[in-house]
Amino acid sequence: MNKLSDIGLIGLAVMGENLVLNMESKGFTVSVYNRSASKVDDFLAARAKGKNITGTHSMEEFVASLERPRKVMLMIKAGSAVDQMIDTLIPLLEPGDLIIDGGNTHFPDTNRRTALVESKGLLYIGTGVSGGEEGALLGPSIMPGGSKKAWPIIKPVFQAIAAKVDDGTPCCDWVGENGAGHFVKMVHNGIEYGDMQLITEAYQIMRDLMGMSADEMHDVFSEWNKGDLDSYLIEITRDILGYKDTDGKPLVDKILDTAGQKGTGKWTGVAALDLGIPLTLIGEAVFSRCLSAIKNERVEAAGILHGPVPVFSGDKTAFINDIKDALYASKIVSYAQGYALMRAAAEEYKWELNYGGIALMWRGGCIIRSAFLGKIKEAFDTDSGLKNLLLDPFFRSTVDKAQKGWRNVVAAAITNGIPVPAISSALGYFDGYRCEKLPANLLQAQRDYFGAHTYERTDKPRGEFFHTNWTGRGGTTASTTYNV
Repeated sequence: MNKLSDIGLIGLAVMGENLVLNMESKGFTVSVYNRSASKVDDFLAARAKGKNITGTHSMEEFVASLERPRKVMLMIKAGSAVDQMIDTLIPLLEPGDLIIDGGNTHFPDTNRRTALVESKGLLYIGTGVSGGEEGALLGPSIMPGGSKKAWPIIKPVFQAIAAKVDDGTPCCDWVGENGAGHFVKMVHNGIEYGDMQLITEAYQIMRDLMGMSADEMHDVFSEWNKGDLDSYLIEITRDILGYKDTDGKPLVDKILDTAGQKGTGKWTGVAALDLGIPLTLIGEAVFSRCLSAIKNERVEAAGILHGPVPVFSGDKTAFINDIKDALYASKIVSYAQGYALMRAAAEEYKWELNYGGIALMWRGGCIIRSAFLGKIKEAFDTDSGLKNLLLDPFFRSTVDKAQKGWRNVVAAAITNGIPVPAISSALGYFDGYRCEKLPANLLQAQRDYFGAHTYERTDKPRGEFFHTNWTGRGGTTASTTYNV
């Protein structure tokens, strides 16, 4: 009789195949199933040949091949396909068995599925897996949440296959119940959108204002990757700018300027709106992709709408340092906003999130991995109740030092007609967050004037609301609701 497998995986697309090979390389026996049986056979005949990987051609055969408690991981397209697979699996599994969704699932779906699966006596995990094809094979960042009783069952597998930081700590730990794991992965992806947009804005300033070539920018990003900005995205930007097409010219210059997206950035923005968190930078990053997508319209507009002709004058080296400062300070704001969103979600959904631990999970394997994340972990290790990263001494000092260059870059970009929506919105958030008195007093007066929405007074205790009959015709009846 064949040895039963330690874990089973359904879905042999790029991520699924590489996760299976990763698991097998760490000593686990893995069963695989795919809706298209030919993919199973092709996998066994090629990359899985001679390895401790068992191919199956029916769900019954797949489930029967697994050691109890069975651990079934789904790496299939998010949405209805996951629901259908769960419905298929439930009658075949036994109490205590575990279903894992490793796709990019929207966290409310994971909340719902956890409740459903647990009601059947089974356990459920919704986990973010970040790192792409290479990460899946060599070690991704893994962010599990769901049924707390499931964590000890899957922990040995997940922590074995996850990326490791320098001291060997795995980039995987328990995040929280229900959809917490997928929520954290969603925020990760939103921050990824922000980081990428910030980098592209720095690139556009150097290209369109300073007239720098791809090779010159390659050298700049190479230098940046040795210091504070050391990260995977800076590293691959360096490589992209240095990559030549078959004619010896930079390939990046031939790529059409229309960006795609899969929706996780949008989900992050929607969650921020639902929870009332000013996630301005990530929102601008999503909208920038939307703007890039209307290429034909932009080409037409470029022939009709005119702005200043970019002209750079000044010290090139000094301004490149200013761009670096603007990029770094904006990156801090992006993470500050992302962490504020996670804090609000934890309060709303009663999750106990380990914010320093999340930074550690993002230190390796994932797309936003960077040296910078170590400072975030230190900040939350020092103060677990930290309200905003900008209030941490290290980040406060860093932004203070970068502020002059940051403002120089935004001013130069606006003056020369270079769009920098993410960098400028980050500066706008910073100035708004540090502003003791915003003009919302006038806004609230406007709301009370046209809608009797009431207001609080500076000379009265918080929580007391007032209404003024501004025109003498409105009466004294106030609105029954008050929303900040």
